[in-house]
Amino acid sequence: MPTPSLSALPIRRLTLRDHSACADLSEDRGWPREEHKWGFLLTAGTGYGIDDPEGGLVAACVVTEYGLRDRPDLGAIGMVLVAERHARQGVGRRLMRHIVSVMGTTPLTLHATPNGRPLYEEIGFKITGRAEMLCGHFTPGGTDPGIATRPATAEDLTGILRLDEEVFGADRTHIITRLPAFAHQLRVAEEDGRVIGYAGAWPNMDTQVVGPLIARDTRTAKALLASLAAHSDRPLRTDIDVRHEELLAWAKERGLMSMAFNVVMAYGIAELPGDWSRRFAPLTVAAG
Repeated sequence: MPTPSLSALPIRRLTLRDHSACADLSEDRGWPREEHKWGFLLTAGTGYGIDDPEGGLVAACVVTEYGLRDRPDLGAIGMVLVAERHARQGVGRRLMRHIVSVMGTTPLTLHATPNGRPLYEEIGFKITGRAEMLCGHFTPGGTDPGIATRPATAEDLTGILRLDEEVFGADRTHIITRLPAFAHQLRVAEEDGRVIGYAGAWPNMDTQVVGPLIARDTRTAKALLASLAAHSDRPLRTDIDVRHEELLAWAKERGLMSMAFNVVMAYGIAELPGDWSRRFAPLTVAAG
């Protein structure tokens, strides 16, 4: 029986049962398996994939929606991967066009590498910003002692959700409520009993990824980043909006090194909703 052409293979919804196949696909493309992240994304978002008749996946990606379930305000696309043996055959383009069609009028966003950017531009995504990836061992110092941070508790959830919705311009309850189980650390900064910032750090291979990093101002962002570093012996990795020049310069002075730049792109809107001035780093570039 002849093998079906790639264009004839159906695109289907992925579930948590596809977790290992997604990790295999990451490994196939030279990425870390990132099983912890895949598990989070497949439960918090919606995965799409194409099965390979010979086993495994031809391609996969995840869309994480923000806002009301039946009328989302924004969809974040991430983990767009095509198996090496099927690369450069139009599979990624077909998968992306399918997502744009399925999402209808919902605005979309993604972080694009230099390699992926031409495809997204062809589909109609526009650049709205840039993020710089930093990684390294953090050296303590240079923070404002007047800003205290502490581990988040269940009682902080309401304040965290309120701040997050202000900053992102959409309800992300289904994301934020999963953070305590996903992150190794979740810390808050507060003033007069009110949450003015929060940040998480979660394991990814041999690093701790800092994200999300949401704060009232740069001083608060520094305090949260430093507090996460103080409670981890792993190198830190994070993706900081390049408009936060002071935080970037400070983090580099403290030992984090620039690793790469990604562009932030959007489809259906000119600018992302919310307040970028308080949004320092995403939970992950795969989910915003």
